[in-house]
Amino acid sequence: MVMRFPSCSCILQHSAQRAVLVLIALSASFAIFPASLLFAQEKEDACSRPSVGSVVSEPPDARSRNGVLEITLTARNVKESDGRIRYCFTDDKGRESPTLRVSPGDLVIIHLKNAMTNLDPADAVVAHSGMMAGQMSGKTCVGDVMDAISTNLHFHGMTIPPTCHQDDVLKTSVQPGAGPFEYRFRVPQDEPPGLYWYHPHIHGFTKPQVLGGASGALIVEGIERAKPQLARMPERVFIIRDEDLMHPNAPPSKSEPVVPKVLLDRDGDAANTGTGFGKPAKDLSINYVPVPYPDYPPATIRMKPGERQLWRVLNASAITYLNLEVLYDRRPQPLGLVAMDGVPIGEGTPEGSTGPDAVNWQTHLGIPPGARVEFVVQAPPEGGTGLLVTRTVDTGPGGENDPNRMLAEIVASPDTPEPPSRLERSPEPLPPPKEPWLGDVTPVRVRHLYFSEKLADPNDPTSAVEFYLTVEGQTPKMFDMNANKPDIVAQQGTVEDWIIENRSQELHAFHIHQLHFLLLDYNGLPVHENFLRDTVNVPYFNGRLLTYPSVRIRVDFRDPDIVGIFPYHCHILEHEDKGMMGTIEVMPAVTAKSQAAACNPRSETSTGACKKFPGE
Repeated sequence: MVMRFPSCSCILQHSAQRAVLVLIALSASFAIFPASLLFAQEKEDACSRPSVGSVVSEPPDARSRNGVLEITLTARNVKESDGRIRYCFTDDKGRESPTLRVSPGDLVIIHLKNAMTNLDPADAVVAHSGMMAGQMSGKTCVGDVMDAISTNLHFHGMTIPPTCHQDDVLKTSVQPGAGPFEYRFRVPQDEPPGLYWYHPHIHGFTKPQVLGGASGALIVEGIERAKPQLARMPERVFIIRDEDLMHPNAPPSKSEPVVPKVLLDRDGDAANTGTGFGKPAKDLSINYVPVPYPDYPPATIRMKPGERQLWRVLNASAITYLNLEVLYDRRPQPLGLVAMDGVPIGEGTPEGSTGPDAVNWQTHLGIPPGARVEFVVQAPPEGGTGLLVTRTVDTGPGGENDPNRMLAEIVASPDTPEPPSRLERSPEPLPPPKEPWLGDVTPVRVRHLYFSEKLADPNDPTSAVEFYLTVEGQTPKMFDMNANKPDIVAQQGTVEDWIIENRSQELHAFHIHQLHFLLLDYNGLPVHENFLRDTVNVPYFNGRLLTYPSVRIRVDFRDPDIVGIFPYHCHILEHEDKGMMGTIEVMPAVTAKSQAAACNPRSETSTGACKKFPGE
C-alpha cells in the first residue's frame, strides 16, 4: 500500500461492504451601472464556484515564458448567503487559482495583493501580534500582525530558501490595503519534476482560508524526462478541497445503513463513526465542483474511450484524508503511480526512475492533507462509465469522520474535447542525481518527536483545547510565534533520522517545509519505498498498545537552499493553527577547519558545534 492508514487491513477486508456505496451512487453590459453596483457585483462574483454536478474543468494555466513566470495574484474573500466564507487567489484576468507551470531554472515573480475584507468581526479579535514590527509592504518581510484577513504564500514541497520574498511563512504577513508584496525565487535546476502547490500559511488562520478554497497547483515541468513512458500523454490536474458542509442539518441518505448518532469530535466536527458511513466532517469538491453531503451527487470527468491519461491529484483539504479508488463495474482499476509529493518514483535511487519499479501499480491511493499523487489511469470503453471515489479513512476515536463517498462519474465519449495539456513528445532524459540515494546515507543522529494533545477535562474526550508537537526531552507547548530560538538545530550537508510518535487518539499528518524525506519504518515495521515524501500519516494510539505508534523517516538536509529557519507541523490545519507546530534552523555547513575550531574549548572562535544541538 502506498499511503498507510491505521487499520488498513480492515479497509481491505470490508471492501465488499463499501461497494454498497457504489450501488447507491449509480442510482444520481456593466457601463450603465453605478460604480457602487459594479463593486457589489465584483464582490459577489469573487471566488465563484461551479454548480453541483458540473463537468470538471481544468484550472487555468499560467506558464513561464523565456525562463520567467511573472504573475499578479490577489487574495479575495466573500461570504455566501448561508454564512460560509469563500477564499481564492485570482490573477489579473480574474481567473481563479491558476496552475503555475514552471521549469527548472525558471525565475518566478509573484506580486501578491490582499483585497480581503473583514467579514466576521469576531475573527479580528484573535490575532498574533508582537512578534513583528512595522507594516508589511513590497520591500520588507516584517509585518505587524497575523489575523483572519492577513495573507502570504507557502510553496508546499519546493526546495527554495525560507527567506524574505521566497518561502518565509514565519514573518511574512501581507495586510489588506498594503502595496503588492513581491515573491521572487528561482526554481532549482535539480528540483524534481512533479506536482507542488501554493496556499496561505498565516499561523492561527490557515485552516479557514484553505478550507474556503485559497489554494492552487504548481507544476515543475518535465516528469516525462524521468518517466519516458509518459511522453505525449494527456495530463489532467485535479484539486480536491474540503469545505464546510453545504447541508449541515440534513439527515443521512435513506440508502445508507444505520450508523451511530452523530457525535462531535474534540474540534467540533462530526466524529469518526468507525463504520465507513455517516455525516462527514466536511464536504469535498473537485476543481471547485462541490460534492455535498448527504447524497454526494458526483461531478463529471469526461475522457475519450480507452484513453490513458496522467492524473495529477492534489489533496488541498484543510482536514480531510483521501483514499482514492477508480471503479468500473464496481471493480477497482489499476492506478499506475509515477510520482509522490512531487518526486518521480525511483528518482535518485540506484535503479533510477526508469527501472523495473518505475511505475507502482495500486488499486487505491491514500493521500493525507497536503500530499499529492500522480498516476496513470485508463478510461472506460465507449459508452462505459466509472466512478472516482474516496474510501473511508480510520482517523481514530478522536478524529473526524471521513466516510465512503463519490467524487466524480467518469464518462467515456469519443467527442470529448482534448485536454488542454499534453506532455512533451521527445523528452530529453534527466541528468543523473548529484547526491547518493537518501536511503544509502548514514544519518548523523536520531531525534525523537511526538504528537500529543491536552484535554481541558481529562474525563471528557471531546474537550481537547491544545495540540503539541514536541521534541523528546522538551516540555510540550503550543507553537509560539514569539519564541526566540528554534526547537531543533540541524546542519546543512547532513542527514538525520527522526522517529515521530503519536500519543493521541487521532490520526496526524507530519509535514516539514523545504525538503523531502524517506519513510523507513511504519509502526515498527520496515518499509522499502523507492520514492520520497513531504507528508506522512502517523497512526493514532488506541490506548491498548504497549508502545506508541510511530514512523521513522530519514530527513535530508543536504541541499544548500534550505539554510534558514522553517516549520514542521501536523498538516491537519486546525491542529497546526492550535499549536501543533515547531521550527527548525538549518545552519550553514561547517568545514573541517571550522569544525575543529568549534570543537576546541580553548579556541576563541569556538561555536559549540560539537555540543548537542537543540532537540537532539
